[in-house]
Amino acid sequence: MTEHVRVATFNADAAALDAVLEEINSQEGPPEGVPAKSLLVLADRSAGKAVFVARFGSEEDLKQGSETLDKMSPPTGAMRRISVDTYEVVLDRQAP
Repeated sequence: MTEHVRVATFNADAAALDAVLEEINSQEGPPEGVPAKSLLVLADRSAGKAVFVARFGSEEDLKQGSETLDKMSPPTGAMRRISVDTYEVVLDRQAP
């Protein structure tokens, strides 16, 4: 089965990013309706950008998760989504 990722890029100041990370870390797992296998958050604090990469086990899970995530709003006005892209994972090579 092919895995897929959803990559969402945000403009976010440091306080907004910290608030979102705190909220994510306070939860046991992904939000209801988001069957993600993992979440990777990348930040360039000096540029005020954050990238959220959610990994899904199938295209169907990606579609369901995207629908749910698209309905959600960032918890603060200091964070604004600027793009969302989806990809098929064609290679995931780990170091030995």
